[in-house]
Amino acid sequence: MHEPRSRLPDPPHDGTSPSRRSRRGLDWFVFCVADIQTGFGPFVAVFLTTQKWTQLDIGLVLTISGLVSLFGQIPFGALVDALGALRRTAMVALIAIGISAVLFAAWPIFPVVLASRVLHAAASSVLGLCLVSLSLGLVGAGGISARLGRNAAFASAGTGVAALTMGAVGYYVSNHAVFFLAAALVIPALHALFSIDGREIAPPAPPQPGEGRGWRTTLSGLRHLAANRPLLIFCGCVVTFHLANAAMLPLAASMLTLRSSEAATLMVAAAMVVPQFTVTLLSPFVGQGAQSWGRKPLLIVGFAALVLRGVCFALTSEPYILVAIQVLDGISAAVLGVLVPLTVADVARGPHFNLAQGTVGCAMGIGASISTVLSGYMADTWGSYTAFMGMAAVAMLGLGGVAMLMPETRDRTPEAA
Repeated sequence: MHEPRSRLPDPPHDGTSPSRRSRRGLDWFVFCVADIQTGFGPFVAVFLTTQKWTQLDIGLVLTISGLVSLFGQIPFGALVDALGALRRTAMVALIAIGISAVLFAAWPIFPVVLASRVLHAAASSVLGLCLVSLSLGLVGAGGISARLGRNAAFASAGTGVAALTMGAVGYYVSNHAVFFLAAALVIPALHALFSIDGREIAPPAPPQPGEGRGWRTTLSGLRHLAANRPLLIFCGCVVTFHLANAAMLPLAASMLTLRSSEAATLMVAAAMVVPQFTVTLLSPFVGQGAQSWGRKPLLIVGFAALVLRGVCFALTSEPYILVAIQVLDGISAAVLGVLVPLTVADVARGPHFNLAQGTVGCAMGIGASISTVLSGYMADTWGSYTAFMGMAAVAMLGLGGVAMLMPETRDRTPEAA
């Protein structure tokens, strides 16, 4: 269960596929990571509110940690590329998340909470990058499509199970206990991580000659990515997707609250659970379909589902219909959850893969952060109908970009089939 002491990269597995133990280890690693991260979702605001924090202080802490996640994506991607030792890096990130959970629950004072949230944001960014790189290194280009579909299914299942479990723990035990539980889940996550045989993980591609070291390598990588036209087109498309998507459910939740404040909490919870189950069911099929049919047709489906969702939200305010519409969110989430890392692996596989992941992640974050402000302004100025139709129009813009500009990125060589 320990890393080899040699500083040389682990030799790649010489079989046709990774061992069952490694594949199961990655399954449960994804599941446990989703469990851990669920504890840092809505439970954060709930816990701080019970500690008599003002909404201003809560918003400040969440905003700062969100900015770390947003603007740290690119440097963290470069860091993971430079370190190379994926399991060790993931281990350090997991331990850091566990420490942040303990600090958060044990000392809920502003400096400690702020430090723990920043630590969590940085470690989570690194861990997300490592997870995709581990998957690619373990199964290779030919197996990454199905692997990412499986990852998305296990992550969604882990999120659903953790939300129910942590909700019960918070209700029957205490809000503190949620974060101690999240920290305790680091232990099974580490066990699952080191169930993956390091010898079966292909070493990352070495830097190109003449790229230099340190920040020079990062600058060289950014120049290389800036010349990658498919990657730039894809970044633009995912910006429009998240610009349209991020604010849809919050705005729908506001509509539900205005219509029926008593049923709003239950309906919003249902609206969050429906997409999770949809993602769990669909993600494996998305991974298989992406390899059989190609990436572009599925991307079109994911964007089209978002357009339809925006139009449907604009046309109704019935609570049960709004919850049913969230199936479309599950379709989009299943497609984008698999296709975003898969497309990045297609167009930027190599020594700057994690830097490319971080660049796309930053683009996604920019779109999501603008979305809530833009939709809120439209809703306050022109009403919710206009806001939803405006978001549908933005999603249509992304759909047009995918359909007309984005090339098919599936590798058609026999070894990748």
